[in-house]
Amino acid sequence: MSVWDDVVGQEAAVRTFREAVADPRAMTHAWLVTGPPGSGRSTAARAFAAALQCPDDGCGHCHECTTVLGGTHPDVTLVATERLTIGIEETRGLVALAQRAPSQGRWRVVVVEDADRMAERTSNVLLKAIEEPPERTVWLLCAPSPQDVVVTIRSRARLVGLRVPPPEAVAELLVTRDGVDPEIAHVAARAAQSHVGVARRLARDPEARERRSKVLSIPASIRGVGDAVLAAGELVEIAQADAKAATADRDAAERAELLRSLGAEGETRLPPALRAQLTQLEKDQKRRATRVQRDVLDRAMVDLLSLFRDVLMVQLGAGLELMNVEHREVVTELAQSSTPEQTLHRMDAIGVARTRLAGNVAPLLAVEAMTLAFRPQVRQLG
Repeated sequence: MSVWDDVVGQEAAVRTFREAVADPRAMTHAWLVTGPPGSGRSTAARAFAAALQCPDDGCGHCHECTTVLGGTHPDVTLVATERLTIGIEETRGLVALAQRAPSQGRWRVVVVEDADRMAERTSNVLLKAIEEPPERTVWLLCAPSPQDVVVTIRSRARLVGLRVPPPEAVAELLVTRDGVDPEIAHVAARAAQSHVGVARRLARDPEARERRSKVLSIPASIRGVGDAVLAAGELVEIAQADAKAATADRDAAERAELLRSLGAEGETRLPPALRAQLTQLEKDQKRRATRVQRDVLDRAMVDLLSLFRDVLMVQLGAGLELMNVEHREVVTELAQSSTPEQTLHRMDAIGVARTRLAGNVAPLLAVEAMTLAFRPQVRQLG
């Protein structure tokens, strides 16, 4: 057993981290861990943090390893924002924390899992702490790519790039760690495009597989403008329902905990000072729900891209294995009813929708423009 067991398909990165743990000369105080969604950035960063604290360089079973991986080690701070951005005040708090010497461990480690969600002004607050860190402080920043972090931060951190692991490695992990049936594990790994977290959810949750199937059935159901508008509404409703399901219990628990800490349980009318705290909590929860909804929609668009990738492979006779084996009939129907040029047009429309969604365009408008491109016989421009 080792802390590196869950870092799937990243042999080169693991080797770099191991060398830094074993040899202080290979160590640096700021690291930038990059890789596409599903590559395991946060998993790798947490494993590295655990290895830095472990007396055996990451055994996986000692007190240091288990507390770091469990998120309870006093000298390892894990930051994973559920908002659209990481706030400047939150970053200032991290900078102040990083100045303290470790209380129990060998290092004080700050893991920022969403460094790409820092605005430039926020990143400037972090810059000085990275330029002049205390002797025993390590920053581990995670982002999809180096370009997602401002250049001043990027130039002062050691870069470790991760790759998308092969689906076979993800399937093997699901089988050995989660006890998933090998056939289901293989299908889930390919459908998730090797995203470990998504693959696990698909493999273990039949409702998640059903929701994905509904998303992938949308293109074949569109025959005209009316169908496209209805499909867009359905897709947004699915995302809203998923977001609500993912956050409702936590929202209720946070509200109850806040009222309990304020001594206001059961109160129907709160004084202004207490009402302001409750209002702030509700605002934070709304931001979190917005991010979850956008993440769910983006994941649905990635699934649709994988569907049209399969369609294009069939149209071109590429002979490659389908990502969506269980949806072969839909793939065949779309391949026979359209041309490769139309398929590329639809994939472009999905890419545009993802860009618009990231730019805070109203989700329904972005999705409607995308589903309109799924109509048969779309006239090609240019």
